[in-house]
Amino acid sequence: MGYPDDALAPGEELLLHRHPHWKALIVPAAILLVATPLAGFLLGVVAARLDGAAATVLSVAVVLLWLAVVVWRSLVPLVSWLSTHFIVTDRRVLVRTGVLTHTGIDIPMGRISNVQFRHGLVDRMLRTGTLVVVSAADDPLEFDDIPEVRQVHALLYQQAFDAHDRTAAENRPARHPHEEDTHRKAW
Repeated sequence: MGYPDDALAPGEELLLHRHPHWKALIVPAAILLVATPLAGFLLGVVAARLDGAAATVLSVAVVLLWLAVVVWRSLVPLVSWLSTHFIVTDRRVLVRTGVLTHTGIDIPMGRISNVQFRHGLVDRMLRTGTLVVVSAADDPLEFDDIPEVRQVHALLYQQAFDAHDRTAAENRPARHPHEEDTHRKAW
């Protein structure tokens, strides 16, 4: 069993598992695509114009600078994207983030009182947006860059509505079978 299946309770059904939208990786990819040729160009200039210890020191400096930029601005965002999970089950909404420090949010379906989404022009073209979940006693929680935000909104709304119906049915007082028969006979 892999993630997120091992995070589910017995009998809980996974309905949706998403990472943030791929648009979150555009800037890190662009940085990688700009930094790599620039580092190669600088290494070529150093090799053509310098020799000896100066060339070695500058070459190592260029490689270390390139490595620092790529790790900090490309690799870290990629790992963060891979370790962020938005999960909807038949019982709750789960959000998990982090590699070294894990953060988790669980919202039971029965506590969700409102679900909203918003997306601008670019987000609509990319089919992404921000999902806002309001639970019974908490401040609204906003989840950015949710892929297919309109479908996720509809699914989450339906699950929350069904959970409220189940809770209401469970809290209704039970009738005796005779009462039901009496009502039928009267009609």
